Amino acid sequence: MPASDALRPTGPAATLVVGVLGGIASGKSLVATTLAGPMGVVIDADTLAHEVLASPEVSGLVAQAFGSWALGPDGSPDRAALARIVFSDPDRRRLLEGWIHPRVRANIRARLAEARLGGVPVAVLDVPLLLEHDDGHGLARECDALVFVDAALEDRDLRAVRDRGWPPGDVARRERAQLPLDRKRDRADHVLSNDGSREDLARAAAGLRAELLAADR
Repeated sequence: MPASDALRPTGPAATLVVGVLGGIASGKSLVATTLAGPMGVVIDADTLAHEVLASPEVSGLVAQAFGSWALGPDGSPDRAALARIVFSDPDRRRLLEGWIHPRVRANIRARLAEARLGGVPVAVLDVPLLLEHDDGHGLARECDALVFVDAALEDRDLRAVRDRGWPPGDVARRERAQLPLDRKRDRADHVLSNDGSREDLARAAAGLRAELLAADR
């Protein structure tokens, strides 16, 4: 739900914070970029997670726990190899998440603080697990609005196969480890349907951006 008055920044330079929700390969990145606009920022949890995973500290933890097979030629964790294990082994997944998620969330908060201090008009949180364990980390409560990008599983699976090289059915398998999409949709303040072209989705997101900025004045 929207952030409480106590958490929402005030004043002429207040930053509008928008959280983007949706399934894997639903179009969240396009929506996030469009909502941010030319003067806004997108805080991308996947990018931050890649940086954390490649850090010397976490790389060392991965090597100790999973062995050298989990490392690539450059000595950093092999994400594809790790994915094959952690998405089929809940205990190992929780172990890896315990190293990555707290560091990613700390980085998200740091980027959000920078945006607010800099008077950035819109900061968009593109965070796949924004609602998971929110009672503990509170990132969703920092948002003035939550936007869900709705797309059919069949379409998302085709995109993941085409654009990411994933095997068919991998989207559904990975999402079983996340909060169900219907619960994310129920938490959203706005829903954008991605059942047309990229241009259609970008146009809908641009319209929503204008609506959110007008309401925030």
